[in-house]
Amino acid sequence: MQTTAGRLARLGFADGARAERLLDELGPEAVGDLDLLADLIAAADPDLALTSLNRLVERDPSVLGTFRTDPGLRHRMIAVFGLSAALGDHAVRHPEQLHLPEERLSAREELLYAVGADAELPEPVAGLPVPAAMDALRAVYRGHLLQLAGRDVTGEITFAETAAELAELAGSALEAGLAIARAEVPDSGDVRLAVIGMGKCGARELNYISDVDVIFVAEPKDDVDETRALQIATRLAQALMRACSSTTPEGSLWEVDANLRPEGKLGPLIRTLDSHLAYYRRWAKTWEFQALLKARPVAGDLELGGAYVEAVNAMVWQAAARDNFVEDVQAMRRRVEAHVRVNEAERQIKLGPGGLRDIEFAVQLLQLVHGRSDPLLHRRATLSALAALSRGGYVGRDDAKALAEAYTFLRQVEHLIQLHRLRRTHVVPSDVADLRRIGRGLGMATDPVGQFTTTWKRHALEVRRLHEKLFYRPLLQAAARLPSEETRLSTTAAHARLEALGYADPSGALRHISALTSGVSRRAAIQRTLLPVMLGWFADAPDPDAGLLGFRQISDKLGATPWYLRLLRDETAVAEQLARLLGTSRYITGLLLHAPDAVAMLGSASDLAVRPVEALLAETATAVARHGSDAETAVAGVRALRRRELFRTACADLAGYIDIEAVGQSLSALNDVTIQGALDAATNKIAVERRGEFPTRIAVIAMGRLGGFESSYSSDADVMFVHSPLPGAEEKDATDAAHAVAEELRRLLSLPAPDPPLGIDAGLRPEGRQGPLVRTLSSYRAYYDRWSSHWEAQALLRARFCAGDLALGLEFVDLIDPIRYPADGISAEAVLQIRKLKARMEAERLPRGADPALHTKLGRGGLSDVEWVAQLLQLRHAGRVPALRTTTTLNTLRAAVEADLLDPGDETTLADAWRFASRVRDAIMLVRGRAADSIPGLVKERALISRTLGYPPDGSEDFIDDYRRATRRARLVVERVFYED
Repeated sequence: MQTTAGRLARLGFADGARAERLLDELGPEAVGDLDLLADLIAAADPDLALTSLNRLVERDPSVLGTFRTDPGLRHRMIAVFGLSAALGDHAVRHPEQLHLPEERLSAREELLYAVGADAELPEPVAGLPVPAAMDALRAVYRGHLLQLAGRDVTGEITFAETAAELAELAGSALEAGLAIARAEVPDSGDVRLAVIGMGKCGARELNYISDVDVIFVAEPKDDVDETRALQIATRLAQALMRACSSTTPEGSLWEVDANLRPEGKLGPLIRTLDSHLAYYRRWAKTWEFQALLKARPVAGDLELGGAYVEAVNAMVWQAAARDNFVEDVQAMRRRVEAHVRVNEAERQIKLGPGGLRDIEFAVQLLQLVHGRSDPLLHRRATLSALAALSRGGYVGRDDAKALAEAYTFLRQVEHLIQLHRLRRTHVVPSDVADLRRIGRGLGMATDPVGQFTTTWKRHALEVRRLHEKLFYRPLLQAAARLPSEETRLSTTAAHARLEALGYADPSGALRHISALTSGVSRRAAIQRTLLPVMLGWFADAPDPDAGLLGFRQISDKLGATPWYLRLLRDETAVAEQLARLLGTSRYITGLLLHAPDAVAMLGSASDLAVRPVEALLAETATAVARHGSDAETAVAGVRALRRRELFRTACADLAGYIDIEAVGQSLSALNDVTIQGALDAATNKIAVERRGEFPTRIAVIAMGRLGGFESSYSSDADVMFVHSPLPGAEEKDATDAAHAVAEELRRLLSLPAPDPPLGIDAGLRPEGRQGPLVRTLSSYRAYYDRWSSHWEAQALLRARFCAGDLALGLEFVDLIDPIRYPADGISAEAVLQIRKLKARMEAERLPRGADPALHTKLGRGGLSDVEWVAQLLQLRHAGRVPALRTTTTLNTLRAAVEADLLDPGDETTLADAWRFASRVRDAIMLVRGRAADSIPGLVKERALISRTLGYPPDGSEDFIDDYRRATRRARLVVERVFYED
């Protein structure tokens, strides 16, 4: 036989025994009241509802009788008690607020009368003492909230009606708060003060508990000094904020937040109308106009408030035409995303992925873009604005419907979360009991936790999906003229939207979209699925137009390839990374255009890992062996391998998988492999042409940045050629053969081809360009013994073997070590000569017109400055400090610190400047697709480079400031360490 407690548990009470006890305490009439029991069981949390009811009856036993005679009241109150412990507490404190008069005053009138003010007066003043008035305001406000919540949670009014009533209630509370302020502030009648509701309050879509955003506008009355009037108005505004925000025995209402005012927290709390308008005309940013979309006079002098709103509206709807609109919009999106705590992101219904802010941001941006020419979009509330966007064809009908449903659902969840304790929160709880209460509050009875979680995640995913393509799907219809029953976005509107999203050439973008999506082929259908999302990713990249153009070109080359579009459709990460790369780097786009199948590399980070040199050498050897004496075909294969690996390195670089040192090592190793392949092909060809055994061994010695493993994307290969005749071979014949191979190697690598060239520069050899291209080991020895200069010893600091005969290469290194690492260091005279040479180079080699502060190679504190410091340390000390015997600049600086030859702080300053300059130099090549040593002067190019380096869209000036600062500090170290003993 089942007990009463068991039956109650089965009916939905979590603690059946406790529920039985509380029902018994209500008395026999309550126990037998099946309608009361049905309402309790139907509550979102029956235990919570019964607890509040029990406490209320204990305070006022007449409540049960009232509930029996008024079933509607009972139904509403029990529903509220099952959701809100806070409103249950309020009902216990103020049971009289359950009994409503037949003809009730408006909320504004009741709140004003509650604080002792005459609601009929144009400027009501509270008659109660301030503490009593503040308590009365809170009590009556909560009473209205209790009644409103009852109609809301039982479905008597819609979400939109609930949010609008909450906003009107907040406005009434602000009016009552202003009445209290007038009682506090002397001479309050000398000033007109308007309270402008912003955010959800202004839009009539307020939450149950939320900061109420406001802006204050004031004007002096007749013959009152403006300065004095503003002082009075400031005291009034401060007192109003205290009246609403302060905590009293009745609690507090909510925070009044005036931070949306001009200059935010740093600006004056009060301004005149003219002062507001002057600020907006000259200084306001896009986000401020976005905020003003919601502005509405809510309290105080409504005539003055109306004048304010009318005046700012004229500017709001021209915001999309302002300079930097796109950059401001992107910055707003980043600011929103940055406000989400990592540990809350997945449970945030406001700021998390697929949350309310995604919908609100999208709707407001589209209003700003298209509201310039369409006054029907001038709506404050999100849902009404979304409906207007749909009617105008700016948003697809189905997309608008899905977003409206998601927005309504998420706002309802937000209300249920906040109602529980009347606390401002947007985080979905993780406790099962809380989730059950929310699910049941939404009418999910079968499996409230599971149903709620599934529905919430489905809406969030749908919002995120729609948010990413909301701006772009109508563009496809406008460009491709796809059949549709919906209103189509006009060409003018499509241009406006593309411009607002960062496309500099909207006409060109629409042509590309049309070319990619027009027609009925499967390829066009897949592109219509891909492009709405990819257009957004292009817009987030530094150069959206270049990204879209590159995507069209690559799609034209690969569109008929089955795997290409399928890969992009099915692997979102690949499509996103491709869009970012194409919109960032012309260099990468160029590589892809000649080898589009490399797109497949973007599938995972492991596919972009730098390949081992041994694997590349083996692949190169196979390619050369396959073509025998056909050197040109063999080297074409080698260059294709280099192109593929350049793409891999550049992608890994931009993705942040490798740092600038690893980039230099990867590019240098790749150049070594390329030279080795070309050397093998050239040797094979010359050997066949000579029709005999090849008479000499050849080694290629890397010099300069190649020797230092510091190659950039634009670096030539500085090399020297050394050979050693085989036993029995004549030296002249061997030299002729070696020279022929060296010339053929240079020719093969300079042949016209779609691949990035690798210039072979032998200008650092003895006697420079006047000397022989190839020397024997003994010839090098004789030259260095007799003729070598300090600059040649300095150049040899970077010399290392890179290709050819390893044993010969190591012999050469052994030969030059005493020259570049003199046992006792170089003389004081040699140091002086090196310093003079450096000073002369600074004066003569910098290109005419170049800014010395922005030239990455020869500028002050740039690459050359740092490298000369490292090389002078090597020439002076490497003979006795073996750790300095390295060809790499940064390793030299590190070793100098270990040997107490350089201060650690100086090493950090020099290394930071070197890395920065190297990154900038590489970024210039990646962005422009052509080399340059100076940071460009064009604002657009600087912005592209700064974005590539990780700066925000509006961060190009910060980039220049950071570069100047880093190199200026490095130059100070250079002048002290290099030029002073």
